[in-house]
Amino acid sequence: MNKKSVVSFPGLILKKGKIKEQFYLTIKELILNGQLKAGSKLPSSRTFSEMMSISRNSVIAGIDRLIDEGYLTTKHGSGTFVTSTVPDDVIHIKATAPDQDTSPKNSVPTIHPDRDALTKIWEKTAPLSGNNMTFNIGIGCVDLFPYELWGRMLGRIWRQFRHQDGKLHEALGYKPLRAAIGEYVRATRGLHCSDEQILIVNGTQQAMNLTAHVLLQRGDEVWLDEPGYDGALGAFTSMGAMVRPVISDNKGMDISYAIKHWPQAKMIFTSPSHQFPLGGTLSLSRRIALLDWASENKMWIFEDDYNSEFRYTAQPIQALQGLDKQQRVIYAGSFSKMMFPGFHLGFLVIPESLVESFKIAKYYGDTRTPYLEQMILAAFISEGHYARHVRRVRKACHERQRVMIEAIQLFLPEITLAEPFDSGIHIVCWLADGIQESYMIDQCRKAGLGAQPLSRYCQTKPTKQAILFGFAAHTPSEIVDGIKKLAQTMTQ
Repeated sequence: MNKKSVVSFPGLILKKGKIKEQFYLTIKELILNGQLKAGSKLPSSRTFSEMMSISRNSVIAGIDRLIDEGYLTTKHGSGTFVTSTVPDDVIHIKATAPDQDTSPKNSVPTIHPDRDALTKIWEKTAPLSGNNMTFNIGIGCVDLFPYELWGRMLGRIWRQFRHQDGKLHEALGYKPLRAAIGEYVRATRGLHCSDEQILIVNGTQQAMNLTAHVLLQRGDEVWLDEPGYDGALGAFTSMGAMVRPVISDNKGMDISYAIKHWPQAKMIFTSPSHQFPLGGTLSLSRRIALLDWASENKMWIFEDDYNSEFRYTAQPIQALQGLDKQQRVIYAGSFSKMMFPGFHLGFLVIPESLVESFKIAKYYGDTRTPYLEQMILAAFISEGHYARHVRRVRKACHERQRVMIEAIQLFLPEITLAEPFDSGIHIVCWLADGIQESYMIDQCRKAGLGAQPLSRYCQTKPTKQAILFGFAAHTPSEIVDGIKKLAQTMTQ
């Protein structure tokens, strides 16, 4: 019987680096580029060590790794061989250096058919990289949150939670939290709902995505305020919906305009208590017209009540859901602005006919929202801490809004007109003629300010230019300093 000849390695040189790693890489490359054929026998570890003047332990470590990965195999009493099971198309592909890009230039994998539309939205509305910038949009009074109290409650709830985590399997969410939320929104927002209509979600963005997943099909039309919330635009576009811009004014969404232009829409997205970003309140006549049209035409209304608790002088306005007699409204509430940005807990109040569908969609989306946070929030609400915190934040925000308007009037009187509203946590500053949005945003970035252009929230070109300043996350002195710094930057 002819014995297989041992492969010789003339001039075998290792690259710089750990010897055992380079030995492994060198032998692997010889196998992959075909210099070591399937079935070839390798020299013994002792021979390798003497031939290459390296430690035998390094050789053994490299060979063991190649055996583990299937490049080499051992035969008892015969030696070590290149495995015969490495496919030919792998063996003959030359190994590629880690930093060498061999992919076709400009190639894009086949993914979601609406990727291009989503990419355009993202490029226009992507979050700022410096999220700690002054005057960022959508951040509440983070400095007023009772962190020490929350920490003590976390310890107490954790001691309870660890003994019952395996029993918490409600897709709709933690029952005591749903009960606490139900009692709260019925008392403060005038909602008509049972606890079984409440679904706990990971913030408003998930609420919109679930709603789109359950109720929309590709090509369905959705009404959205113009300007309007970019998160809603992205959520509905991701489902292939056609998002139709509906003009808004100080009375909110123009319902007659929407009916005239897009009467076949399947859903309406609206924030009637505080339209984003302009801040108007949907008038009662428009609310009734919207509800009547939705009922007659089997349309769904997604009510985003994101800023309902930031109302300063007037009485709270009853939610649209509370006026709905035909169960056409899906109501969404969030805690992140009242609590702190990283607290992504929210809830949906769902028409009875849709509860099962939403529960299934939620379950197959992420099984359930984490329960520890739900348990803490349930206690925070039921023990009265949340209501006290809301009162404190509401008073502080009213003061911070006043300070920002006065600072703008003092330091930027000829550049912007700050428009106050009775609710909300940002200011819309309309720019004077000749002042461009792009110029103002550039000056804001130089001053370290996270202001946003109004055009970010528009699908069409806005007729007037404005920038948005968030004020809730800053003390009065920080607000004055920020506006003063912007004014100084613009004079340099």
